[in-house]
Amino acid sequence: MEKTPVAVLGATGTVGQKFIALLQNHPYFYVNELVASPKSAGTRYKEVCNWKQDSFMPAEVADMVVKSSDEDLESLILFSGMDSQAAGPIEETYANRGHLVVSNAKNHRMDPDVPIIIPEVNSDHFDMVLRQKYAGGIITNSNCSTMFLAMVLAPIQKAFGVHTVHVTTMQAISGAGYPGVPSMDILGNVIPFIGGEEEKMETETKKILGTLRGETILDAEMTISAQCNRVPVFDGHTESVSLGLHEKASPEEIMAVLEAFTGPPQELSLPSAPEKPILVFREDNRPQPARDVWKNAGMSACAGRIRPCPVLDIKMVILGHNTVRGAAGAAILNAETFVEMGYLKALREKDSLPVCSG
Repeated sequence: MEKTPVAVLGATGTVGQKFIALLQNHPYFYVNELVASPKSAGTRYKEVCNWKQDSFMPAEVADMVVKSSDEDLESLILFSGMDSQAAGPIEETYANRGHLVVSNAKNHRMDPDVPIIIPEVNSDHFDMVLRQKYAGGIITNSNCSTMFLAMVLAPIQKAFGVHTVHVTTMQAISGAGYPGVPSMDILGNVIPFIGGEEEKMETETKKILGTLRGETILDAEMTISAQCNRVPVFDGHTESVSLGLHEKASPEEIMAVLEAFTGPPQELSLPSAPEKPILVFREDNRPQPARDVWKNAGMSACAGRIRPCPVLDIKMVILGHNTVRGAAGAAILNAETFVEMGYLKALREKDSLPVCSG
């Protein structure tokens, strides 16, 4: 398979760096261009990037000259790790020019014609991209805390129906980007507020689990109450969840449904797809960020302590890697699925408009 050239928008930031690390030696894509703010443009990547990944900076990108976000790009697919303060209009501009923008930013998630994709859950929502006003298109993945909640809810909703969700998060400091949270605020402390996070969980989840009807997504009919906290954990968002079900189910039935859950990425054996999207733990004290967040290369959601809830019906603990499956890894899997399900070919042919070479 001939590899497709891609660009990384916001290449010097935390999510941009994770894109570059995960795309190294990717069988479908190769990093062709790096884009950052105008102050970094015209400089070699290794000279402007404060590399904070566990792996070495890939040699093939180190000497690349960074481009500005107002420049024309050659690459067909653009992975956006841009800060939300700048991402919105820049992503729209590139989509208008015929690029497919696969975004981790929040700006377009709630646009009525832009899907929030978890490909195991709602790959049919890719259809919306072909109806967008752009010559290219925009795909988003969810907020990192929403990701793991929606992944676990999806098979439970399908099997038993969910009417009420109460979720309390314990979110890692890496979710705040680099340098994160000041040490005197987070060490030995819990911060019971993350701006906009609760609203994202309460709205994005219902859109992801919603039903595509014509050109509209009908939100899932459930009530979601979220409380979000920042805790002194480096990687891994943990969520304590209680669910109200339409059809009563035992913990064993819930575990069986979660363990059996798969979707198109697994059926297509995509390179970033975990064999099991949801890992179920039966131990009383799991999952834990320090021990479980990197299982399946950080691409699975973990679920454990599944037990009866005396207030609603079922309660459990959910865990996921916030910068991998909750960010860059999710966007890359979205692009892989989009390509393999034939949507990229269809997008090229939309309205017979040419798109960028690749």
